[in-house]
Amino acid sequence: MKASSTVTMKDPMTLIHFIAALATALFACATCGAADDGATRAAHAGQPLIGQPAPAAVLRTLDGGTIDLATRYGRRPVYLKFWATWCAPCLQQMPGFERIHRQYGKRIDVIAVNAGFSDTEADVRAYRARHGLTMPIALDDGSLGRRLNLRVTPQHVLIGADGRIAYVGHLDDAALHAALERAAQGRAAQGRVAAAPAQPVALAPQAQAARVFRVGDKVAGLDLPAGAGGKPRALVFFSPWCETYLRETRAATARACRRVREDATRLLKRGGVDWLAVAAPLWTSTAELAAYAKAHPGTPRVALDRDGAAFAAFGIRAIPSVVLVDADGRVARVLGPEERGLDAALRALRGQ
Repeated sequence: MKASSTVTMKDPMTLIHFIAALATALFACATCGAADDGATRAAHAGQPLIGQPAPAAVLRTLDGGTIDLATRYGRRPVYLKFWATWCAPCLQQMPGFERIHRQYGKRIDVIAVNAGFSDTEADVRAYRARHGLTMPIALDDGSLGRRLNLRVTPQHVLIGADGRIAYVGHLDDAALHAALERAAQGRAAQGRVAAAPAQPVALAPQAQAARVFRVGDKVAGLDLPAGAGGKPRALVFFSPWCETYLRETRAATARACRRVREDATRLLKRGGVDWLAVAAPLWTSTAELAAYAKAHPGTPRVALDRDGAAFAAFGIRAIPSVVLVDADGRVARVLGPEERGLDAALRALRGQ
């Protein structure tokens, strides 16, 4: 008879090797799933953009200069890679991104665009130094990302020499490299004839600078679920993955998200204030938001800011943040991620 291949405690080294191999396989499988999910989201976000004129925008660079995208369109291709310092797949792709810059930098304008979401300029500077990045790094205030349907990080946006969006993706894969090569050689995407240079235009209404409500301003025109009439309102700006995903890459932010969630859950029970938790569209779907609400019973009701307009309306670029609106509909206070004292702020809001 053949010897059994069953692993038992009698051969501990085999067991250790088996467990290690299984863990590696499971991790690879999970990573594959996340990558496939990101690729699907990016493809869906990019579908209405392909072939459209790219948006004009002036980006501020990490070194204090500016990049006027409108002046670059029609001269040569532009490759925008949106990323964040807390993003694990961004880190995995950075060595390849640096190679792309060195390979194509003389034929394609390669620009690393920090998404500006829960990142600081200091974070970006430290990241650049730590990883030896040499490509231009621009800092988005969220407006360009909204116009390019930013839904994942990293998100690749390749604009052809004709000024039109040629490719949107998430992975550093054969499809991205084929798109880069086509752009570098001046060829249009398959099935589309290269067009004359397009005048850069806005892709969406967000092209105009969004009004930002400051303390004392009357809030109006937001596409959010209505509040209870005559009551003050507390808007919690967050992401449902903050407490879990950022636990490893941005622990302080993860802790702040948990603290604000727990404070909101406790304070909600006191009544007198209408609560709404507003989720950013980055890496978040309606189904995921519903699953979050189910996993955290007793928390404020949730709403997805589908195009990021509510975040933009209050100038929110970091999570968690809380906007307090008085009973007359005016902004009373904005609390950032590290600000505490939500109890006292609510008492002041209620006039207690």
